[in-house]
Amino acid sequence: MANVQLEFQASAGEADPQSRPLLVLGQLHNLHRLPWAQLRGKLQPRVTEETWQSALSTLNPNPTDSCPLYLNYATVAALPSRVSRHNSPSAAQFITRLVRNCLPGGVNRCIVMVCERSEVFASACALARAFPLFTHRSSASRRTEKKTVTVEFFLVGQNNGPIEVATLKCLASATEGVRLAARIVDTPCNEMNTDNFLEEIKKVGKDLGITPTIIRDEELKERGFGGIYGVGKAALHPPALAVLSHTPDGATQTIAWVGKGIVYDTGGLSIKGKTTMPGMKRDCGGAAAILGAFKATVKQGFKDNLHAVFCLAENAVGPRATRPDDIHVLYSGKTVEINNTDAEGRLILADGVAYACKDLGADIILDMATLTGAQGIATGKYHAAVLTNNEEWEKACVKAGRNCGDLVHPLVYCPELHFSEFTSAVADMKNSVADRDNTPSSCAGLFIASHIGFDWPGVWVHIDIAAPVHAGERATGYGVALLLSLFGGASEDPLLNMVSPLGCNGDSPAEDMERDSKRRRLV
Repeated sequence: MANVQLEFQASAGEADPQSRPLLVLGQLHNLHRLPWAQLRGKLQPRVTEETWQSALSTLNPNPTDSCPLYLNYATVAALPSRVSRHNSPSAAQFITRLVRNCLPGGVNRCIVMVCERSEVFASACALARAFPLFTHRSSASRRTEKKTVTVEFFLVGQNNGPIEVATLKCLASATEGVRLAARIVDTPCNEMNTDNFLEEIKKVGKDLGITPTIIRDEELKERGFGGIYGVGKAALHPPALAVLSHTPDGATQTIAWVGKGIVYDTGGLSIKGKTTMPGMKRDCGGAAAILGAFKATVKQGFKDNLHAVFCLAENAVGPRATRPDDIHVLYSGKTVEINNTDAEGRLILADGVAYACKDLGADIILDMATLTGAQGIATGKYHAAVLTNNEEWEKACVKAGRNCGDLVHPLVYCPELHFSEFTSAVADMKNSVADRDNTPSSCAGLFIASHIGFDWPGVWVHIDIAAPVHAGERATGYGVALLLSLFGGASEDPLLNMVSPLGCNGDSPAEDMERDSKRRRLV
């Protein structure tokens, strides 16, 4: 899969499935609406209309099903016929599974995705997750040929006209971002340390014509970033704060995305066990998602100021490592007594959000992180957890997740009941809770919020992606699609406008003009 090029085309053209294997994918009622004339050139002479109709009649998705049309060269697969209210109408997770299991092999392959226009964005991002870029299998290095998967969408239902060129470009940008994020998360720390991650940031900056701001090593300490410096100072490769900034003319508000970039988490001196440490290369999933989303967002045009803040460190063990009982002064000016060095993500994010508030003047701050193992218990493997000081944004995150396939579910936001878990006798707070049975995922997010203040008048959103950042042993690129959808209202791209929580019909043109002349509301 690592050398697969994904191409989105309005029409994939005609080809014998023996020379170009084919997968036809969609909900069963949509597959029945696919005209044979649309498929004939992709299946003949191997598959007749009678065979196609017979295959459809045998499908009984529960929740999915598939049927070979011709040997292992052509397959039709059915998605769940209906989904629950907490799932995406696109059934995105099932798309990824079916593509992995049912797409025939070959150098040049084709997928025909049958869906409604509102499901195109989520379906494309789900397809991208089936083709990870990173591999170090020796057999892969011996294969030099590039594989191509061509994707054609056939739209059913309302607004079922042909796919526009602009839409195809948006899908290419979004899926490139998803695969970039997944590649970074899949790459082990001996190849994706803080130096390497900074190179990835510089590369994206170069592609977009943006020079990143980088604060590193001892400069972090000198400038008061006690959280990032304290977590990363023991590692061979020093910690860093990096910022990519998009500042267009006419911007009406400033948005900051803050990503947790722990390139490896041993737990520090509160060290993890031999069964819990493997997989901790994924602890940079938040920063990776923000990098992929920032690249796609800016490429598609973004009307507001947008800052991507990357908090990078390796939580290593060594003579300089932070000890339990140490007290750090964070960028907010608040003091933190360390009682668990394995609760490090909140320390670096606290510095990141404080920087976004104090130095970048952000009106909206969103932090994304693989923050707590408890997230997977609270909201499960497929839904990230959202914690926010704004009910409207909480609802928007859930809706954006359903629109894009990166599912989200709310956590309890109640600092007056929960923040006392961090009470310290000698500092402003501890970094880990006293009672691990008292909504620890909410508490971890509240720790971050406390460093901009619970009375801060702006919008703060925290997304914990610890579980959905991976499926099995592979990264998912989770978060890229969510950010593109959630902030789609400020995009110049029509498809991102459509999948935003506001939706393409949310405001009239007159309301749009009035809103943009004052302050652009995203939800």
